Amino acid sequence: MAQLKIGFLGAGKMATALARGFLNAGLVKANQLVAADPFETARQHFTAETGAKSAVNNVAVTKAANVLILATKPDQITAVLAEISGAFTKNHLLISIAAGVTLTRLEAALPAGARVIRVMPNTPALVGAGASGFALGKNATAGDGELAKKLLSAVGIAMAVKENLLDAVTGLSGSGPAYVYQFIEALSDGGVAAGLPRDIATRLAAQTVLGGAKMVLDTGMHPGALKDQVTSPGGTTIEGIHELEKGRLRATVMNAVRAATDKSKKLGQN
Repeated sequence: MAQLKIGFLGAGKMATALARGFLNAGLVKANQLVAADPFETARQHFTAETGAKSAVNNVAVTKAANVLILATKPDQITAVLAEISGAFTKNHLLISIAAGVTLTRLEAALPAGARVIRVMPNTPALVGAGASGFALGKNATAGDGELAKKLLSAVGIAMAVKENLLDAVTGLSGSGPAYVYQFIEALSDGGVAAGLPRDIATRLAAQTVLGGAKMVLDTGMHPGALKDQVTSPGGTTIEGIHELEKGRLRATVMNAVRAATDKSKKLGQN
């Protein structure tokens, strides 16, 4: 890791979150990070948050780094890759977090043999609780995959998947935070309807979701088994679950994931 020099092509919120995660995990030092971004405010924020240098020029950052994290918007990808192609060497690894941009497209825009990894992160990476899926390009090595997993794990969890499953990752964990926010809001609304002040209801709702998620991750138990532990015969919880079942909560969430997955596939084709 001491030989690592990470260059961010794009210095927005996700790039800054990743850089901060790498630093907090002790994987790198600030002098091993550098970012390029055309917007001064983004560069200033990146530097303020990380203590690392930033620049306007993508080529300069490419020459200074051996791992490049492509963190620009999808509509800027073609221009950025064309700009850095001449400076991209066999010693570089490109990790792309650009939504919907395929490995084939990334590899075609770079010199032959380019080592590329495609990642689907999600916004809770901003608070160190991300859930990422990643897929290796045809030239990426097992060591490249291990490095990507180590870096991404600094801001949450990271799972290796086949590229054709990244659309499903998008539909589940990529879009999933929005579903969870709606559920937290609905829990809070229910608390308010039952007489709780809004601030108390929202904090209780958010902590309840956090605690439930931690129970699943820490115990390794099936969510259904954990649900059964809370559900006493003839008790309050089974009454609430009965209402959720009548409202088709599970089917609706499943449909949401599938709809977002299908949309991701369509965007990738464009």
